[in-house]
Parts: sequence; C-alpha cells; structure tokens
Amino acid sequence: MAVYDLEEQEQIDEMKAWWKQFGGLVILVVAVALLTVGGMRGWSYYQMKQGLEASELFAQMQGAVGANEPKKVQDIAAVITDRYKRTGYAAFAALAAAKAAFDTGDRATAKTRLQWVVDNGRDAETRDIARLRLAAVLLDEKSYDDALKLVDSEHVEPFSTLYADLKGDILVAQGKPEDARAAYQVALDKSDSRSGYRALIQVKRDALGAAK
Repeated sequence: MAVYDLEEQEQIDEMKAWWKQFGGLVILVVAVALLTVGGMRGWSYYQMKQGLEASELFAQMQGAVGANEPKKVQDIAAVITDRYKRTGYAAFAALAAAKAAFDTGDRATAKTRLQWVVDNGRDAETRDIARLRLAAVLLDEKSYDDALKLVDSEHVEPFSTLYADLKGDILVAQGKPEDARAAYQVALDKSDSRSGYRALIQVKRDALGAAK
C-alpha cells in the first residue's frame, strides 16, 4: 500500500511539474479555441441578422416600386447598398433602383447604381448584367465609345449573345455597318437556334444588307 501511495505521489508531483511548465500554454490554447468558436457563431449570427434586415428593406423597396414612389426607392436602395453591401440583396436593390431611375428619366442615378453593381457585385453574372445595362444607358446617351468598352469587357459565356447583340446596336449607331454585321453574326453564332431572340438578331443583321 505504501508503494502504491509513493507511486501515486510521484505521479502527482510529475503532473504538478508539467502543469507548472505548460499550464499557461494550455489555458491560452483553450481560450483561443473558445474565442474562435464564439467568433464564428457571432459572425454567423451577424450575417443572418444582416440578411434578415436587408430582406425587410428590399421588400419595402419593392412596395415603393409598385407604388411608383421613386424617391423612396432610391432612399431605401442607398441604405441597403451602404449598410448591407455584403448581402445578396444589395446588388438586386441597386439593379432595381437603376431601372426605376431610368424609367423616370434620371439617367445619372441609373448609371451610378449600375456602376455600383459592376464594382461591388458578389458574382460575375450579376456584374455582367449591370455592365450590359450600363452599356445600354450609355448607348441611349450616345456615349458610344464608353458603351463599347463595356461590351468588349470580359464576361461569362452565357451572356455572349447579349453582349455581341448590343455591340452590334452600338456600332450601327456609330455608322459602322460592316462592324455591326460582324457583331450580329457573333451573336447569331452564340445564340440558341430554338430561341425567338435569335430571329430578332437575324432581322437586324439582314437589314444591313450583304457583306461587301
């Protein structure tokens, strides 16, 4: 029994020595782990809270669009893009606000909203949509060179038909029928043969006559 007590005491002494040497490190590691887990949970809660708040504002914005309240639309869009820019609602709010502004003849605001999406959109597809719409606004303003820069920029493949078609429209407006015909041909080559949209592109290309 005495031998057992002696061995036990030695183990206790060894544990005390080990804890004295490494105890502080163990406490630090545990503390960091707890902070990390707590931080991840806190960040997840923050993101969820941000998403819920943004969704409520976006619903209010949609109501303002339906009620034809352009100022309220822009005010809510400004809040969403400023305070909730990391949520998916920010880009959609900016796109909707751009359309509302364009419909009321406020092209300056429309361009600002679309440029925000180009610069801050979370995914390539959303940025490409904004870039395409911005180019259309610039075409309407006769800012042809700036519009061409946008449609010539890199974009995801599913948008190739739309980009080439709009490029053709810009080139027609610039009085460059040969270049426009080539752009429309690219749009045709990229389009779905079963799409009704393809027929419209074909009409625009054929209206330019045969290639010289």
